[in-house]
Amino acid sequence: MDDQRPLAIALMGPTASGKSAYALALAQRLHGEIVSVDSALVYRGLDIGAAKPNADEQAQVPHHLMDVREPWQPYSAAEFAHDAQAALNTIVERGKLPILAGGTGLYFRALLEGLSEMPEADGAVRAQIAGEAAERGWPALHTELAQVDPQAAQRIHATDPQRIQRALEVYRISGRSISDWQRASARKRFPFKVLKLALAPVDRAVLHARIEARFDVMLDAGFLDEVRALQALPELAQHPTAADLPALRAVGYRQAWEYLSQPDSPSAFAQFRERAIAATRQLAKRQYTWLRGELDLRWFDPASQQDQLDEAVNRFVGVT
Repeated sequence: MDDQRPLAIALMGPTASGKSAYALALAQRLHGEIVSVDSALVYRGLDIGAAKPNADEQAQVPHHLMDVREPWQPYSAAEFAHDAQAALNTIVERGKLPILAGGTGLYFRALLEGLSEMPEADGAVRAQIAGEAAERGWPALHTELAQVDPQAAQRIHATDPQRIQRALEVYRISGRSISDWQRASARKRFPFKVLKLALAPVDRAVLHARIEARFDVMLDAGFLDEVRALQALPELAQHPTAADLPALRAVGYRQAWEYLSQPDSPSAFAQFRERAIAATRQLAKRQYTWLRGELDLRWFDPASQQDQLDEAVNRFVGVT
C-alpha cells in the first residue's frame, strides 16, 4: 500500500552549517512553512546570539515555535513535541509543506520517535544528586552512570549535568536504567512521511571557520548588548541561579554572561571570544555524533552537493 501520510522535511545539521538559509529558500520555492527545532530559539530575547531569523526573514515565510517562552521559563522536549505536532497539523491543513529545521537532537527525537515513559522527576532525589555533584564533580557522577548504564554514559557527555542528573535520577527511583526504560517504550508511527536531511560540511575546518566568522558578525551586531539587556530583566537579575537556566546555558550566552559578570581586564574580551567559539565548536562536535546515530538520514555537504540536495528534495515532493 502506498504511504498516504502527508509530507514533511526534516533539515538537520551542526550549528552554522546553513540550515536556516536553506530552509528559508526551500519554504519559498515549495510553498512551505518552517518549524524551528532549536532549544535556544524558543526563548524571547535570545535573538542575535541564537541566530534567530530576523523580522524580514520571518515576514517572507511563516516560522513556528520561536519566542514561545521567556528566558526564565522552562520548556521541555515533551512540550516541544506537542507544540510541533500541532504546528505540523495546521501547516498541512493550510495546504503548505512543513519544514522542520534546527540542530537540537533531543527535540527532533521527541517529535519523530516519541519520548519514553519513565518515572516522574523527584525533587528530593534530584537535590541529592546535585549535592553530590557539588561535592564530587559531574565527571565523577558520569563515571557512576557508566557503571549502572553504560549505554547512557556513552551518549551523554561528561559535561552535560542536566542529562547525567536525569539518568541517575531515573535509576535511583526505579532501579532500572534510563536506557532500559527507553527500549521498553512502544513507538507509534509518526503521522508524517519525513525526508531526513543533514547539512554537514565534510571538512570540519570549513565549519570551524564559519562558526568563528558568524560569532564575529554576532558581536558586531550587538550580541553583548543583548546579553546586558537579559541581565537587566528583573526576573533574571533576581534569580539565584540565572546562569544555570536552560536559556542561558546556550552556547555563547553562558560565556557572555560570565564575561559581563566579572571585572573587565585587557585580555578578558579576547578570552571570552575564544571560549565562546570553542564552546560552539564543541556543540557542533556533539551534533555530528548525534547525527551519525540517526537512521534514514541523508547527508549532504552544502558547499559541494547543492544540486544533489535539491534533487533529493524534488524527488521527495514530486517536483520535476
